[in-house]
Amino acid sequence: MRRRLINSTLAVVLVVIAVFGISLVIVETRTIESSARESVQSEAVRLVSILDSRLIGGERVESGVLREQITPDRYARVDIPGRAAIEIGERPEGEVIASTERGEQGETVRVEESRSAVSKELGRTLMVILAVALLAVIAAVFLAVRQANRLTAPLTDLAETAERLGSGDPRPRHRRYGVPELDRVADVLDASAERIARMLTAERRLAADASHQLRTPLTALSMRLEEITLTDDPETVKDEATIALTQVERLTDVVQRLLTNSRDPQSGSAVSFDLDEVIKQQLEEWRPATRSEGRALVRSGKQGLRAVGTPGAVAQVLATLIENSLMHGDGTVALRTRVTGNQAVVEVTDEGPGVSPDLGSRVFERTVSGRNSTGLGLAVARDLAEADGGRLELLQPYPPVFALFLSREAGDHGEPQED
Repeated sequence: MRRRLINSTLAVVLVVIAVFGISLVIVETRTIESSARESVQSEAVRLVSILDSRLIGGERVESGVLREQITPDRYARVDIPGRAAIEIGERPEGEVIASTERGEQGETVRVEESRSAVSKELGRTLMVILAVALLAVIAAVFLAVRQANRLTAPLTDLAETAERLGSGDPRPRHRRYGVPELDRVADVLDASAERIARMLTAERRLAADASHQLRTPLTALSMRLEEITLTDDPETVKDEATIALTQVERLTDVVQRLLTNSRDPQSGSAVSFDLDEVIKQQLEEWRPATRSEGRALVRSGKQGLRAVGTPGAVAQVLATLIENSLMHGDGTVALRTRVTGNQAVVEVTDEGPGVSPDLGSRVFERTVSGRNSTGLGLAVARDLAEADGGRLELLQPYPPVFALFLSREAGDHGEPQED
């Protein structure tokens, strides 16, 4: 492309020089010839005028006097009736430019100039024109190379940017080149890089969230399956299988919710559901784990509440809060439900040391953890709560009280409010 730009620019310049150069040569040739003819004629007229004045005054007419009136490289012949012809200068050979004038006393003056003098003048003019044309070509080459570099260098840079995107490096370069069309391409590539970076971030975040959220439920599920394999009681097998199937359905719902959030965080699938059923389910799932730790899991507060949200996501948020209390807290883990305004609130608390002051509101940030954990649990739980219009907050650090706020079902606001 660089060579094509240079060749096209030079071709345009050469055509322009050729057209205007030929026209200028023709014009200058005619101008020089016309000027030479006018000069020769002007000298002939001047000599005739001098001869007339001398002949009328009776003065002598000599070649020495007339020689001073003409250009040294020209030839003049004066014919006066009754006298010998007077010749001034050396008569040129070959083609000449001549002018003949007749005076009032009958004298004739002929002035001649060799056409070679005109040719020399025309040659000097052509040399000047050729020099100017050569300078124009050199300037055109310089400008063509510079313009080609200005256009090809950004294109090369844009090609490298596109290659980086294809190789998995989505960092935008934010380079601009002062050429609107190239800057537009750079804008598109930077926007694509940002979109790819967001997609990669979302995929990594999804992988981390899914692995974290599925780890504990899958462990609990495998424990229930072990219980099934170790018992011969059909009723126990049935109960454990029912709970296991419920856990599988909830995990499927959570995975679907995580996938939906990774694609569009604003797309919700909230429905009206019985909050008591979700809490009861969590109590049944986590009581074996709390008993094994020598701790208790209790529930209190208002019952019969219907909330708006995704049951699987709400269950996963509560599971995260209970797991957080078992891992970082101490004593009894308590779930309390209440109503505030048009929202249903589920509080999860324990008797542990609570959240340290240096964490504070940062407890919901990713990778922030008070102990040896991933720091993803509360962050993912907050995202799941917010996806359906709810919110997750730390009401107080000690004793730790985490609260899940959910919208209540329309028409279920007639009950007294609690604080």
